[in-house]
Amino acid sequence: MAADSAEQRAANGGDGQTPVTAADIAAQVGGRLVGDGTVSLFGVAPLDRAREQDLSFLTHARYTAWFTDSRAAAVIMSPQFEPVVGRPAVRIIVDKPMDAMVSVLARFHRREPRAVGVHATAVVSASASIGAGVTIDPYAVIGDDVVIGDGCWIGANAVVGAGSVLGRDVRLHAQATVYPYTELGDRVVLCSGARVGREGFGFVPQANGPVRIPHSGRCILEHDVEIGANSCVDRGSVDDTIIGAGTKIDNLVQIAHNVRVGRMCFFASQAGVAGSTRIEDGVQIGGQVGLGGHLTIGSRATVAAQAGVFGDIPGGELWSGYPARPHKEALRSQAALHRLAKIIRPIEQLLKGESNP
Repeated sequence: MAADSAEQRAANGGDGQTPVTAADIAAQVGGRLVGDGTVSLFGVAPLDRAREQDLSFLTHARYTAWFTDSRAAAVIMSPQFEPVVGRPAVRIIVDKPMDAMVSVLARFHRREPRAVGVHATAVVSASASIGAGVTIDPYAVIGDDVVIGDGCWIGANAVVGAGSVLGRDVRLHAQATVYPYTELGDRVVLCSGARVGREGFGFVPQANGPVRIPHSGRCILEHDVEIGANSCVDRGSVDDTIIGAGTKIDNLVQIAHNVRVGRMCFFASQAGVAGSTRIEDGVQIGGQVGLGGHLTIGSRATVAAQAGVFGDIPGGELWSGYPARPHKEALRSQAALHRLAKIIRPIEQLLKGESNP
């Protein structure tokens, strides 16, 4: 089917879906409707950029000024903001507006078209096992003895190396690469440019130059793991690299060989983890964080953005700074450093005066 024209998208909703009413949204999220429930909603947008037919949301007091002049047709908000005076006349009152907004976004999201089957230009080994309902897009390459579970979707120019195993409903976006003998659980997502299962950065210095360490370990991504665009997860050298179930890794993240990541961890963009580090369940890693090798990051710990970690972090603690330390201690150190700058100048002037009587 040909792509919808701009006019068709405008008629069918901001992203090509059929519009819904405010009453429908209120019923879906279990919210209390204030105003005209027949108002049609065609898209979702922030308060300051919403159009007259958009749904928006108010989650924090800092955005009440935007709400005052917003053109949104309806706004999801918590009870505390119901008395706020603003232009939007239709309000959907819920205890957790952000959760409610997440639950309705799919109604305004245009799904990528998908045709089940193997495209004529794809290269699929005769020894590969392909499950039911699988999509393999143009120019994808499936190696020898690969196992692809039911419902998987392999994007254009994606590569699945020999002996790799993919669970059910795995999604490899265009140009993602699964190196040989890698294991992906159910519903794993690799965004474009992601590389998983490659040999790690391991060398032994020799008289004639560095010699690469053979990597005999595996790379295992458990169920519901997501790897962002252009991120890399290395295979193990003498051990397995394992990313625990439900962990989400942002774009441009590097996970080195033999790293073990627990369940439900989150990595923001440009974080890097050196080899053999252990990250326990529920850890949150901020953007541009660097973790040294052979460390242990305890469960539910949080590492703030740009921290440099050289030692173990106990579970449940927030660390920041360079070198990383408990967050309050890092803040005190920074404050002391700023105060020191003010103290040094008078001392320098005093010493200068003593040296020039």
